[in-house]
Amino acid sequence: MAEKAKIIDGLKFEQRHGKQRVRVGRVWKDSTGFCHFVEWSVGISLLSDCNRSYTHDDNSDIVATDTMKNTVYAKAKESKEQITAEDFAILLAKHFTSYYKQVTTAIVKIVEKPWKRVNIDGRPHKHGFELGSEKHVAEAVLSKSGALNLSSSIEGLSLLKTTKSGFEGYVRDQYTLLPETRERMLATELAATWRYSFENVHNVPSKPLYFAERYSDVRKVLVDTFFGPPDEGVYSPSVQSTLYQMAKAVLNRFHVISSVSLRMPNLHFIPVNLSSIQNPNLVKFADDVYLPTDEPHGSIEASLSRLHSRM
Repeated sequence: MAEKAKIIDGLKFEQRHGKQRVRVGRVWKDSTGFCHFVEWSVGISLLSDCNRSYTHDDNSDIVATDTMKNTVYAKAKESKEQITAEDFAILLAKHFTSYYKQVTTAIVKIVEKPWKRVNIDGRPHKHGFELGSEKHVAEAVLSKSGALNLSSSIEGLSLLKTTKSGFEGYVRDQYTLLPETRERMLATELAATWRYSFENVHNVPSKPLYFAERYSDVRKVLVDTFFGPPDEGVYSPSVQSTLYQMAKAVLNRFHVISSVSLRMPNLHFIPVNLSSIQNPNLVKFADDVYLPTDEPHGSIEASLSRLHSRM
């Protein structure tokens, strides 16, 4: 959905402009007195026909970044009912592509901070929140025709299991020092992005908080597949294998999702039990002590997509 390059003065010319890191917090209070809160960092990029500002010192077609910033605040204020990051991204993109005739495509990316409701003495607090670690990201790319690319992401979801993981049978040569094992700790910081199958803004479900439910559901499938059943877990022969099973589980569970991309770097924990004549090599015991290392993380990434859309 990229803007087609133009030829100006014999040169290939492409441009876009926008505003990044527009921070906004929004509170909604429901009929029971409970407050609902989000904090977003909004980024906007506009593809528009404002070439004359570059070539003829004519700024008459430029939407100022100050206007973009204030539009974010105004549209947040106008959203009287609680809204998801995905829906707000679409709302902003629709505004920029419909309100300004020169704007052909709007790209809106929202990073949501993980504020979560506090529980006091086992009861949810009406207006108290604490900050978690993972981030919820939404991105809408919308053209004036209504064509839509919509994706959601989880960033910074830390996962760790102390057993049921191994790594064997890999290429070994003169540079390989890593011992094979069927018993190790597996830890990662997951980044997951999934793209929805809605190809037009008119196909997007109108159900309130639909994308909040999907985000929660996808997160649960990813986590459940990583760990396995609570008592026996599931064995991981490699990060690659676990990553593939996680992505496949999402596609099998949600037909409104057309593709999944996962990034799962290894966070290493090395046993520090001392070697001896009886045990000359480092081995893992059932109750061991580990050294978290800062050595370069392995980069494990993969994407799965449907061969044919179900939408």
